[in-house]
Amino acid sequence: MKSIIDYIPIVTTFFSIYFTVVIYRHYQLRRTPYLLWWTIGVLTFGLGTLAESIHALAGWNEINLKYWYIIGALLGGFPLAQGTVYLLMPRWFARISCYFFVTLILVASVCVMLSPITIPEDFNGKLTGAVFSWKWVRSFSPFINMYAFFFLVGGALYSAFKYFTSGERKALFKGNILIALGGLLPGIGGTFTRMGYVEVLFVTELIGLYLIYLGYRTIKKEKQLLQNSATDKGLFLGS
Repeated sequence: MKSIIDYIPIVTTFFSIYFTVVIYRHYQLRRTPYLLWWTIGVLTFGLGTLAESIHALAGWNEINLKYWYIIGALLGGFPLAQGTVYLLMPRWFARISCYFFVTLILVASVCVMLSPITIPEDFNGKLTGAVFSWKWVRSFSPFINMYAFFFLVGGALYSAFKYFTSGERKALFKGNILIALGGLLPGIGGTFTRMGYVEVLFVTELIGLYLIYLGYRTIKKEKQLLQNSATDKGLFLGS
């Protein structure tokens, strides 16, 4: 019997749609690589919770399981992290890392799609990669997720530290802390999923995405204030 927690991904999916529209409009104005990757990242987040929503409404299905694993466990936070790489790192590093990890994710996805499924007698119908007959296909995700964690959470913490030590723009510090926490929570949920508690992931995904959204809005608002202030000073000096 399903609990209310099993239906949380439906809420997360609708919220991710809204967030995707918001950040895509931002990308249309700026046309920067990091905003494009963040847009893809939020969209990917929603596609992952869509698979969880399908599972809640229609039950367990092999195709949906593999789709969920590819989108959630393999792609996961990679697009969001890659956006941070394009923002903070040299362009050559961003390109090389992008080619490498996109290729790795594609290879891993093919392996997941080809892997047979073995259903144990005590199977509870939950979403889990433990049913893959090729157990080694699950070894791809930790490596990809470590990269995503390092740059998404680490990049946000680096930016927060930079603003904290400068003693200025507390809003930018707060926004980056929110993004770091938001990026950390789904990773914690993923760890619980490997231990068989996928419901924890459903909760941490929603809270994590909301914190990332709050951080994004906080930073965007503060930078708009900075731009408006600079424009006003320019007009004053030019008068």
